Formats: sequence, structure tokens, C-alpha cells
Amino acid sequence: MRIRLMTLVLLVLVAAATGYWLRPMLISPEAEPRTVTPRGNLAEDEQTAIAIFEAVSPSVVFISTTAEIVDPWTRMVFQTRKGTGSGFTWDHEGHVVTNFHVIRGASKATIRLADGRAYAAVLVGASPEHDLAVLRINVPFDPPPPIPLGESSSLKVGQKVFAIGNPFGLDHTLTTGIVSALDRSLAADGRTIDHLIQTDAAINPGNSGGPLLDSAGRLIGVNTAIYSPSGAYAGIGFAIPSDQVNAIVPELIAYGRVIRPWLGIGSDDRISAFVRKQLGLEHGLLVLKTAYGSPAAKAGLQPARLAWDGSIMPGDILLEFDGTPVNTVRELERLLSKRHIGDAVTLKVWRDGQTRELEIILGNPQMRATR
Repeated sequence: MRIRLMTLVLLVLVAAATGYWLRPMLISPEAEPRTVTPRGNLAEDEQTAIAIFEAVSPSVVFISTTAEIVDPWTRMVFQTRKGTGSGFTWDHEGHVVTNFHVIRGASKATIRLADGRAYAAVLVGASPEHDLAVLRINVPFDPPPPIPLGESSSLKVGQKVFAIGNPFGLDHTLTTGIVSALDRSLAADGRTIDHLIQTDAAINPGNSGGPLLDSAGRLIGVNTAIYSPSGAYAGIGFAIPSDQVNAIVPELIAYGRVIRPWLGIGSDDRISAFVRKQLGLEHGLLVLKTAYGSPAAKAGLQPARLAWDGSIMPGDILLEFDGTPVNTVRELERLLSKRHIGDAVTLKVWRDGQTRELEIILGNPQMRATR
């Protein structure tokens, strides 16, 4: 009984003490909300970032893909979520540009607009070599406008840039940075993408396919990859320059693929290396044959030929393609992939101990003549 009485007394004392200390706190004027300090005008760079986001974000889309999986036992087909990425409106016809790796291996793609509307997308064309793809959606009303296009060729290192995308599924995220470097090359999936823009704007998984913008809100690149040992943002991101995008996307829309211009020569890397060594040349690709009616044949490029005594006479050796040294067939193909049908190029060739230059108009491979 005494223990219960003492416990009761202690509880009363504790309650009294608590009330004693809490009461002044509850009625203290210091508990009132503080007065907000006026902020004043936003800084100029803040106003620029806000204006760019408000103008461009409606044109940035969220892309989610699914892939079909066939059960080997039941042969039933299941849809499984494959991944997410970003994209942006290209024109008023419903075309959306993104990276090829965003939709690679997918059986279906769904595009969600900034206002929440979602549409099934159709693949129009893709270029794995350039990591670009074009999708199309049918937006019945109030379609998002295309992003204004800028010239990546006029970029300078140090310019401010802005990236909008959906990193880790967090849609319409804005990050800022600068142009860190230009004309970078990046090897991925056995291919090399050239002339990339390097930026320190935060680019993470899910940003792929989103736009890189200049301070005028113009498209200057398509965010495509990062360099990171951990797979997360490490301050080094890459974007496909808008000039390259503007050259490739119309071909994807028109033909579904990139049509490389046609030169019309045949060669072999091992034979070329042997001939270079014999002639003491630092670089060059031996012309073994020229296709009938090809730009190379029309320009007078001379292939290897059979002499009267049965020996093989070496043909021209292609030293440079428009000022760039060439040693392998793959190098020549990469140079051709950056050109377009109808482009005029200069070939420097080695012939009979002398160098000479030939002007060639690249042709359409679909117009190959047969003999």
C-alpha cells in the first residue's frame, strides 16, 4: 500500500513539473511564426533556367518500354517491363526522337506527355550506329510543340547548357552545366560514336534520349551516355550534336534507316597493310576494284589490274578521304557514314610514285549500275 502511495505521489509531482515547464513554452511569444524576409528579384541565370524549363519541358516525353518473353514450356507470351528513357517532340507530325538503346529489344513503347497523357508509339526508323531512333504517336488534340533547333557547330567550351529528362524515372528533371569539351568519341556496344558533346550537366540512367539545350532554349544535342565506373553520374556526360541529329532524323523518317553514300571501291585491310610496308607509306588503303558506274569509277580511280605478263599491277592507294588519313575499310566506312548522298569530297591517292587529288560526288547506293 505504501509503495502504491509513493508511486502516485511521484506521478503527481512529475505531472506538476511537466505542466510547470510546458505552460510557459505554450504561451511564449517566441512560438509565433516568423516574418518572411522579402526575397527580391531572381538572379538572371535563375530566370533563364526557369524560362527554359517552362518553355521546353512540355516537349520532353517519358518513354517506357516492354519486351515479350516466351515461356519455353507453355509457349505463352508474357509482357515484362524493359526500361525507361526520355525523348522529345521533333515536329508537328507526332515524331519523337530518342536514343536507339532506349527502345532496343522492346516489343512495345509507350510515350507519356508532360500533361500525363499516354500514347502507344510506333517505331519509324532507327540507326544503331548513331544511337538514334524516331517514334511516332498520334496526339488528337493539343500536341506538344517541337523544340527550337540550334547549331552545334557554333558551340564553345564553357557555354552553359541545360538537360531535361527522366533520370531514374523522375520525370521532367532539369539539370545544368557547361560544355566541357567538343568532338569526343565514345565506344559502346562494339560501335564508336564520333563528334560528341561532353558536358558536366548531371545525366543519369533515364536521361538518355532527352534534349541538351543552350541558354536560348534551343536543341544542341541528344543526351546519350555517361562515363562512370559506378554507373551513376560522375560529372562526364555525352550528347549527340544537333547538327548530326538534324542530318540523320529526316532520313529515319523518310527511309526508316540511314542510307550511306556510295563511293564504290573494294579493298582488303591485310593486303593494304602489306603494300604500305613495301612502298614505305605511313597510311593508305589499296583500291582492289571499283564498281561499274560508281562515283569512284567515274572519277578515274584506278583499281588493281592484271598485267600482260600475268602479274598483278597495284591500283591506286587511297591516302586520305577529305583530309583524313585512311588505313582500313572500317575507317573509310565511318567517314562515309558522316557524309550524305551528293556531297563533294576530295580523295588523295598515291599512283605510280606520286600523289594526286580527285574530286568525287558521293552517290546513292540504290542507283548502282549492273554490268
